[in-house]
Amino acid sequence: MFQIRIHGRGGQGVVTAAEMLSVAAFYENKYAQAFPSFGSERMGAPVVAFCRVDDKEIRSREPIADPDALIIQDPTLLHQVDLFSGVMPDAYILINTSRSFAELGLGEYASQFKSERLSCVPATDLALAAFGRPVPNAALLGAFAAITMRVSLKSVEAAIRHRFSGSIADGNVVAATQAFDFVRNELAKTTSSLARPS
Repeated sequence: MFQIRIHGRGGQGVVTAAEMLSVAAFYENKYAQAFPSFGSERMGAPVVAFCRVDDKEIRSREPIADPDALIIQDPTLLHQVDLFSGVMPDAYILINTSRSFAELGLGEYASQFKSERLSCVPATDLALAAFGRPVPNAALLGAFAAITMRVSLKSVEAAIRHRFSGSIADGNVVAATQAFDFVRNELAKTTSSLARPS
């Protein structure tokens, strides 16, 4: 089973991200579940959503304490909430930001992880450019597809179009595709630097 925990704020589409990710997995003939952590639903309040993906039926309904992948939609939560609780060194971490892990004050923490499983993606900027709204969820799903290869970009696009229509769907697909390409390019640079003799 592959487990994903998504952190963000109310109004950023955190719950929708988990739902779209589960739909993307469904398009690949996998079992999936998505659900939020119930708490304050105020706009701007911290929100957590969960998604599980497996090749067999999923029976667990518990919140995800030890995620295989962590998606952080709002970096302002980094110093307000214990986002990294239960995150092991072989996990994937995606953060919506144009800054690096070091610039976020996470350089020492990030050094415990495999560099090819860490990515900072300017998802909000991509969303604003693609469809004029600062909602990073679809872009981050494109980035998730690129870094984990657990779902394909094609399935992410299908899930977006299942959830949205018209120009909103088109814009979200553009943002997801650009985020996917961004992460693949970053991973290619990381692989190239690791392969270079020192």
